[in-house]
Amino acid sequence: MTSTTSSARPSGTLITVAPTGAESAKADVPALPVTPEELAAAAAGCEAAGAALIHIHVRDHEHRPTLELSRVREAVAAVRESSSLIVQLSTGGSVHDPLDRRLAVLEAAPDSCSLTCGTVNFGDEVFLNPWPFMVELYRAAQQARVVPEFELFDLGHVASLRRLIDTCGLPHGGTVHCDLVLGVPGAAPGTGATLASLVAALLAQVPEVTSWSATGVGRSALAVMPGALSLGGHLRVGMEDTLTFVPGRPVRSNTELVERAATLATLVGRPPMTPDDARALLGIRPGG
Repeated sequence: MTSTTSSARPSGTLITVAPTGAESAKADVPALPVTPEELAAAAAGCEAAGAALIHIHVRDHEHRPTLELSRVREAVAAVRESSSLIVQLSTGGSVHDPLDRRLAVLEAAPDSCSLTCGTVNFGDEVFLNPWPFMVELYRAAQQARVVPEFELFDLGHVASLRRLIDTCGLPHGGTVHCDLVLGVPGAAPGTGATLASLVAALLAQVPEVTSWSATGVGRSALAVMPGALSLGGHLRVGMEDTLTFVPGRPVRSNTELVERAATLATLVGRPPMTPDDARALLGIRPGG
């Protein structure tokens, strides 16, 4: 049992895989899964390795990021056909996508969606999440019976999450699951000290939180993973966030990133959750 879950919730470690993202080009990273068939194969392999949830970004026929609803639905269907993973769609898309198209991905009926709790510098770009959009997305997810995962890139996002819950109430399903994203240039650095301070602020300011995970971008993954496990958190890994397995050696597949996370979780006595246990943790019920 983690430090942020009640005794009624399952023990173990929720491992999320984020296989694609919107930043890397297929031409630069040939192993990146971008077609529905590649996503389906990645989902099956990652489930076998210990993942319980998949965070999906979608690409078009030229491998460019897209929010075209037909392609989003095709990706969701392919992953559900090949695995029993919880399907979470990104509502962030790429930093260039308009807000209305980001909202529309809920029409693809995912189990979960990301909900970023504020605007943040994202390398040379700006990832825009104004307050009215956050509220509209939250209420749309409640109405669609989709469970959000609150993405926190910086300390101020904790205060925004507090404000969201005060304004809109609890999410569909009644749980509050957050992902702390560390190491993005322009946001919170990917260090153990930063992770500890964010977790302390989150649990103090938002006692409604029932579980949390952490993502370490790039080389910070190796610091964030053990830090998250030591603090009772869960893990997100994948080629959206990490393209180098160890210095000098590129990641060969998302499966090997999940395998490494599963090994670490097992070593500390919190082996990977099954998708069914993860559904119980996150308040995702059959049929929504």
